[in-house]
Amino acid sequence: MHDTTALLIELGAVILGLGLIGRFAGRIGLSPIPLYLLAGLAFGHGGLLPLDASEEFTMVGAEIGVILLLLLLGLEYTASELVTSLKTQYPSGAVDFCLNALPGAAAALILGWGPVGAVALAGVTWISSSGVIAKVLADLGRLGNRETPVILGVLVMEDLAMAVYLPLLTALLAGVSLAGGSLALLIALGTVGLVLYLALRHGRLISKAVSSDNPEMLLLVVLGLTLLVAGIAQELQVSAAVGAFLVGIALSGEVAEGARKLLTPLRDLFAAVFFVFFGLSTDPAAIPPVVLPALLLALITTGTKIYTGWFAAKRAGVGPRGRLRAGGTLVARGEFSIVIAGLAVGVEPRIGPIATAYVLLLVIIGPLAARWTEPLGRKFLKLDAKGGPAGAAKAQPLPADGDPLAKESAVAAESGGAEAAVGAESGAAESARSESARTESAAAEVASEVASEREPAAERAAVTSAGEQDGAGDSATRSSSTTGSSGGGSGS
Repeated sequence: MHDTTALLIELGAVILGLGLIGRFAGRIGLSPIPLYLLAGLAFGHGGLLPLDASEEFTMVGAEIGVILLLLLLGLEYTASELVTSLKTQYPSGAVDFCLNALPGAAAALILGWGPVGAVALAGVTWISSSGVIAKVLADLGRLGNRETPVILGVLVMEDLAMAVYLPLLTALLAGVSLAGGSLALLIALGTVGLVLYLALRHGRLISKAVSSDNPEMLLLVVLGLTLLVAGIAQELQVSAAVGAFLVGIALSGEVAEGARKLLTPLRDLFAAVFFVFFGLSTDPAAIPPVVLPALLLALITTGTKIYTGWFAAKRAGVGPRGRLRAGGTLVARGEFSIVIAGLAVGVEPRIGPIATAYVLLLVIIGPLAARWTEPLGRKFLKLDAKGGPAGAAKAQPLPADGDPLAKESAVAAESGGAEAAVGAESGAAESARSESARTESAAAEVASEVASEREPAAERAAVTSAGEQDGAGDSATRSSSTTGSSGGGSGS
């Protein structure tokens, strides 16, 4: 069979198969990335049906896929958004790096891969999958949640760090000296700084120069510019992916929106080719021996990513439930882990199988973690529906006055929960009854004293009244006798 004919048949079969796989993944609600990797394993070296004729085309398509992935990622952000995220999210980015990159580096050193392998595997375990996470957020209806900007901020920090990490990794993989690696890193940092400055100060001019009302012209100009910058960046040991990312950042406004719509289908096509190519270059027989290390690494970095999301959301003032959701959403790894492993597989072939197994595990665990971390964490941490401790009793105000027993009962109700509250109520009732009895007794005593005081007073009043009556009688007698005497005298 002619080489061109074999190429067309194999390429057509691969693309058709990818389309069917993508449709199947969409129906079962799963990211197609693990299925693309499995397809590559099935048709690669050592697989069921090796594909040889289309290998060279697939390699070039995979390179274009990486470039388009980073270009579209850059188009999602503006330079001002990146600068703002850098200012506000750097503590979360530092925690993310320490908790998720260091386990990968430690695992590589334990496996005896050396410093270069450690740097590469650190990147594999560090970077979350923006594509998988974006799809999960949309599927779960969380795009408007309070923790979503925190998640996006962490992803932006990771993507921005790629502009520094990838040139460093590329220099190490190329075997350059420390001075050469430092020079490559300085070039990368200078390029990133220059692009950010131009995008901030002159972004409109750049977008205006690229803009076109004709979609065909816009597609050709943006794609051609991206490939050109990526090639120059690769020549400068900065990484083609970083060059594409910087082109995406430099474009903004309507140009970025139009380019995103035009390039998204191409990105999806070539990204699928990239994942298949990575699977093609991995020997399936090399995966079973590394399943256990990959599983252990996946479990460790799942926990560290959950804590990363918790930390970042807590800094933003998000409640406990939102912190759990943020952590679970960040678990997924995917395209960038494979990109990093794809760069390193030429120098350290053993990274391919473990990276494939690791991504296969976490691209499946990731959506499940995003869905179930919050309910399971709420149950484990005993949080109520509002995110507070379950069963927490409401604070009871202390009585201002009254019996000390009532105050003690109120304190018990505040600190002891429902059981103490019942005791408080019974204590308060007992106190009320005791107070009522004491009040009645005191009232009886006062009434008795008042009565005892009233009796002598009544007796004295009676005696006084009798005395007054006697005095009145004597006065009347004296008056009568005086009158009689007066009458006799006048008659005589």
